[in-house]
Amino acid sequence: MGVISGYPDPARVALGLATATILGALASEILGGLVPCELCLTQRLPYYFGIPLLLASLLAPARSVRVGLRLCALAFFLWGTYLGVYHAGVEWKLWSGPTACTGTGSDVSFDAMADLNNARVVPCDQVQFRFLGLSLAGWNAGLSLLISVLVGFSLGLRKAGAEPTRQTQP
Repeated sequence: MGVISGYPDPARVALGLATATILGALASEILGGLVPCELCLTQRLPYYFGIPLLLASLLAPARSVRVGLRLCALAFFLWGTYLGVYHAGVEWKLWSGPTACTGTGSDVSFDAMADLNNARVVPCDQVQFRFLGLSLAGWNAGLSLLISVLVGFSLGLRKAGAEPTRQTQP
């Protein structure tokens, strides 16, 4: 991994952390059996957009392109921080959540209605899992904020026009 002034590149760390976070969310659903609510699924969107932007910023040759891609990624992860705080607040009953947390009900057929007994609907204000006192929404808020800070640091590492001295670690 490349380093600048002896520290790991914050954009690479942010990319790794973001990738681990979304993979953890998907694993909690697939392997852990947790069923995400509508807000949980919405909180994944910043990762789906931000991760490719961060990856592209690491591969982009021009500094101006790297900065632009990272600014866009930063905006997505700040949005993710907001979504995590909002969802955690809904879970703690600090404010009310969306009134239609389970979908719009469009395209309902008799076949779909027959399957309603097997469907598991998870309200947005019910916590399915807590770790160290925080729900997954609370953890997501903190991780999104940390990723945002790392992306922000990656923007301020170099003075305009100066290229860093890159070293590689064995």
